[in-house]
Amino acid sequence: MGARAQYVVVENGAWQRYYSHWAASRVVDDLLAGPVAATRCFRANREIDEWLDDVWCEGAALVDHDRKVLLWFTFTDSWADYEAARAVLSRTWSGWDVRFAHDGIGDLIHHLGLGRNLTRSPGWIETFEPAGFAATEDTDPCTVLSLLLPDGSVQAWGSDWEPVDHLGAGPGLIDLLLATPATPALTDMPYGGVHYDPQARTVSLWAVQNVAGIHTWPLPRWENWTLEFHGDDHTHQAGLLPTGFPFPQTPLTSALRRLTDRLGTPPPDNGSVLAAATAVLGAQGAVPVVNPAALVPHEPADPTPAELAALRRALDALIAEAEVG
Repeated sequence: MGARAQYVVVENGAWQRYYSHWAASRVVDDLLAGPVAATRCFRANREIDEWLDDVWCEGAALVDHDRKVLLWFTFTDSWADYEAARAVLSRTWSGWDVRFAHDGIGDLIHHLGLGRNLTRSPGWIETFEPAGFAATEDTDPCTVLSLLLPDGSVQAWGSDWEPVDHLGAGPGLIDLLLATPATPALTDMPYGGVHYDPQARTVSLWAVQNVAGIHTWPLPRWENWTLEFHGDDHTHQAGLLPTGFPFPQTPLTSALRRLTDRLGTPPPDNGSVLAAATAVLGAQGAVPVVNPAALVPHEPADPTPAELAALRRALDALIAEAEVG
């Protein structure tokens, strides 16, 4: 139970790992004030000597002061929330190479020269033979799929599956797509997109969320196919979508204001809530068992007044720019 986060700080040729049981959803908040504030925040957590794996690590950041590289990942509530965070980090981490770690913990380990599979067993990526396709009638799907047809036209659908799941399903999903009715036009940006070109045997993917395993290619049943990974850049697929199914123009103003509203808000003390719940005996006197780490709240070191003021200025400037359009 919890939203586990792992942090890595690299400085003067050495690196240390830190852990928080409840901080995965706060990775963005803890990064916003810049490298000095983030490093202080991460070092306020418990130092550990192990790696979380892809199942347990729900958010992470690596701050490399020697090479001025920031790698981070977490789940954001929407495409706009991701883009807002990215915009702020580009201001407050000026001069740094700021990258979203699409391969999750694999990207962090790879940055340290330890490969990508230190925490991964052979065959760890989930693949499956699809029995159906998760087309959605919602206008804000998780993923947009597009398919180049033999006549040169492109058809597109919304999907409830996460972007990487469409790679796990293999190219057999294409036949299911062809039998799927059209889905409604979009009113909000998805978390990612997948484009199939069967003639060229190419599949392309972009996402604003974790797509762990993206560098393990080919996946089963994708032999002799080429993967084009576009990171968080949706513009390649945007240029291919049919005119009746475009990506909507989604302003960032509201997402930037949400970041502003969260400034100075302490994280919830989930540990005390859990402790109270586990103090109650279960059915037939059963005693609840809880991971001791879950009782330790996430207590980040707060930004200094100067760091917080600089962050507010960056947010105010981005909001003003977004309102102008």
